[in-house]
Order: sequence, then structure tokens, then C-alpha cells
Amino acid sequence: MVIQMDEHMMPEAATKHEQIIKYIEGLKIGSKISVRKIAEKLEVSEGTAYRAIKEADALGLVATKERVGTVRVEKKLRDELDKLTFAEVVNMVDGDVLGGRQGLEKTLHKFVIGAMQQDAMMRYIDPGSLLIVGNRSKAHLCALEQGAGVLITGGFGTSEEVKELADRLEPPIISSSYDTFTVASMINRAIYDRLIKKKILLIEDILPNPMQVYVLKANHTLKDWRRLHEQTGHSRFPVVDEWNRVIGMITSKDLIGAEPDQTIDKRMTRNPVTASPSTSIASAAHLMVWEGIELLPIIDNNRKVTAVISRKDVLKAMQHIQRRPQHGETFEDLIWSGFSEERDKSGQLVFRGAVTPQMTNRFGTVSEGVLTVLIKQAAYHAVQDQKKGISCSTICPPTSSSLCRSTV
Repeated sequence: MVIQMDEHMMPEAATKHEQIIKYIEGLKIGSKISVRKIAEKLEVSEGTAYRAIKEADALGLVATKERVGTVRVEKKLRDELDKLTFAEVVNMVDGDVLGGRQGLEKTLHKFVIGAMQQDAMMRYIDPGSLLIVGNRSKAHLCALEQGAGVLITGGFGTSEEVKELADRLEPPIISSSYDTFTVASMINRAIYDRLIKKKILLIEDILPNPMQVYVLKANHTLKDWRRLHEQTGHSRFPVVDEWNRVIGMITSKDLIGAEPDQTIDKRMTRNPVTASPSTSIASAAHLMVWEGIELLPIIDNNRKVTAVISRKDVLKAMQHIQRRPQHGETFEDLIWSGFSEERDKSGQLVFRGAVTPQMTNRFGTVSEGVLTVLIKQAAYHAVQDQKKGISCSTICPPTSSSLCRSTV
């Protein structure tokens, strides 16, 4: 909310573009949206309607779906960035949707690799999970009945019965030409990428909604500044034009020696430094320190002010980042979580843990991918156990006949 100190305190009329965005926000989730219908409904040109719909797509308010068109969708929070949807998995593995297309926008919370007997497999499957398995129709049916989606690897299809069940219950069934380990690696990489994005805190993540922004206009005077200062307790304000676009900044220092009726445009700092809601907090901090500013206006694509942040806001956010736990449910995390670190009688570092059915291949032995993860994690933790900065020759002297090793 932008609050202006003008003669009548009247809100500015929203532009046609803003009216369309507001109209789209008010539609029910799942409503179909077309350029022609919006143009007719709001009496605007189709070009204006098209540009507004494109912006709504960028804001996450709408999405274009195959064979359906553009529809109103629920805006995804950044707190849920680490959660994948079935539709995203389809794109990730170049998959074909064999059934359950209605459930593609649902999020999933767990992946299960079906390299075990069916009875054992079902203990790990629950609603919202995704079973990664080969050409095993009975497993496909059981997973769908449990409310889980299915990703069939190796390019295999499935029976008509399975497809009909997926359409009826909605969890999708997907086919990919990649093998199980490649698919698992792709999903694992995607989760890591999302965790990295989640760790990058943006300005939009710390802004309250709605936010009150107090601004002044160029023709306002020292008297107007004093009145707003007494009302809010603030001493710095953005200066905007008639379209609410930022044209300057005014502070108490700028007004030293000013006459009571002198207009602000004679004293303000023109073309102030600004940022967008998608700017990272770290970038905002560097910008404010480098430019020596205490208040940073936040603007939209039309340079209209939507919020302001202070140095105090930025410092508080950066302290929050440092305190926030950093973890993620990737395949490597899940595999290694069942192992503990201990030392034997000789002081050697040992890692112990149970090999679950999910870690085995069809022959009942540990799969090569899982074994690679275990060896890599054991080596990583063994090196961490040594003093930081020492070389490999210090850990394993060339004269020593023994090998540096950890037991898994």
C-alpha cells in the first residue's frame, strides 16, 4: 500500500494493466483465461490483455497447460521451492504421461526406487510419493491405489487397466526412456538446484504483505515533510511523480536550511538507487553500503514504488540466513542418514549402518549407485575428521604400507 501526502489523499486510479492483473488474481483456481475474453470483459485491447497475461504468468498467477490452455493457478511460495510437482518431473526426464494427467500439478514429497519385492516395496509408499520402477504392472497398480504416482523407467509402457486407474484416482503414471539410476540422478540434481535457490533470500521474501509505503511528491514542501515525519517517525521518504514512479529521495539532511514553503524537488536527490523485489538480500546489502544509503526503494517493472527496505531490515534478514538450518532430502541425504560415525578400539574411524531393501538391486546386492554414494560420503567424512588444510601426503605418508581407509 502506497500512502501519498497530497492535497486530497485520494488513491490514484489503477492502470488498465493493473486492473487486468487484479482481475486475474480474483479468479478461482483452475479458471480458464483467454486474451479475447479478458479484452471483452475489461474493455481493453487484445494487445494490452496479452501483455498483462504474460506478466501474470511471470508472477506465477497463471500457467499454460497442454490441451487445456492458460488457467489460473495457485501461486507457489518460495518456501516450497524444494518441492517438485509431477509435471516438473515429466519435463525433467523427458517423460510421456500415460495416465492421471489431472494430477500433474500436485507436489510430491518422497521418491521410492522399486528395486525390491512388491510386499516390501509397499511399506515405503504413501500418498504423494513417486515410485520409480520398471515394467511391473502389479507394482504400478498397488502404488496408484496407495495414492502415489509412478515413473516407469526403460521406456516401458503399462496396461490399460493401470492407465484407467490413474485417470480415475489422478496420481499420474509417467514413462521415461532413461534407466532407473539416470532418472534418480536427474531428480537428485534438481533438488540440489532448488535448495540452492531456496538459500538465496530475495527482497520479496522479507516484505510484509500488504506493506504501507509513505511517499511525497515533488511539489510538496518542508511543511509536508514535517507533517509526514510526525505521523510516521521516519525521516527518509521516496519522492514520486503523478504516476507513482520514483524520481527522487528526500531526507532530513537534505532539508537543512530550507524555507518552510520551499518545494522538495529543489532539495531531493534525483535518480535514486532502486531495486526490484527479485534482487537478493546480499546484493541489496552491498548496494546500500557501496552507495552509502539507509533506505532503498523497491520498484516494479513500471518503476512504480511498491515497498522500501532499510539497512536494519537487510541486516536482520542476513542474520536470519546465518541461523537457518541448511539441509535437504536428496537421495544422498536419505542414503547416508542411516549411517553413524564411531571409532573402533584402535581408534580407526568406522561408519556403520543398515542396507535397506531400497538400496539393493534386483539381485539383492547393494546397487552400484548406492555403493558409490556410501564410499564417497565415508571418504568425505574421513577427510573432515583430519585437521583442516593438511595435505594427502600427511594423511597417507608414502613410507606407510597401510592405506587410509574407512570401514562401511
